[in-house]
Amino acid sequence: MSDARSALSVEGGFADSVFDAQGVFAKLLAASSRPGTLVDLGPCCHPPAPLSVAAGALLLTIADGDTPVFFEECSDAVEAWLAFHTGARPGEADNAHFAVVSKIDREWLRRLRLGTLAYPDLSATVLVETDSLAKGDPFVLEGPGIENRLEVSIAGLPGDLVEFRTANRALFPCGLDLILTCGSALLALPRSTVVMEA
Repeated sequence: MSDARSALSVEGGFADSVFDAQGVFAKLLAASSRPGTLVDLGPCCHPPAPLSVAAGALLLTIADGDTPVFFEECSDAVEAWLAFHTGARPGEADNAHFAVVSKIDREWLRRLRLGTLAYPDLSATVLVETDSLAKGDPFVLEGPGIENRLEVSIAGLPGDLVEFRTANRALFPCGLDLILTCGSALLALPRSTVVMEA
């Protein structure tokens, strides 16, 4: 590894790995228990492109040497950064615990781990970067953790979110959990959340 690449892999992690990871994990739990709620992690890390702050912070918190991460696109800098800070390595889609993708695609329901009826928790969590989680196409959410209905706006999310979520929900209790990210913000859509066009 070159000196420049080595330096890039070391920089940009949490200032306090334990404290910051605990803070991010607490916010992730809050977002997951209240689907559609926008949560901002703040400037807690500085991952290399193309990872956003939120996606990088999530991987620093939930990935480790025993949890392969599938990247639809992965730069050498991201691979080195992730390995240095978490011990995690890029893996194949069919055995990855986490996936970082750029679009919503029913292909992920065929390629990623969906869990089993006995162990639905063995499914993959999918991180998708968006252009905005505050302005964009309106969607209505229903389900556990949501009182009545909640409307969200999402921009720059390639693919058909409603179609994907309908197919995903048909697999319940198996299926994929989504975390949408934008900059330092995130929004969680657990598999139990119903997504409809507004």
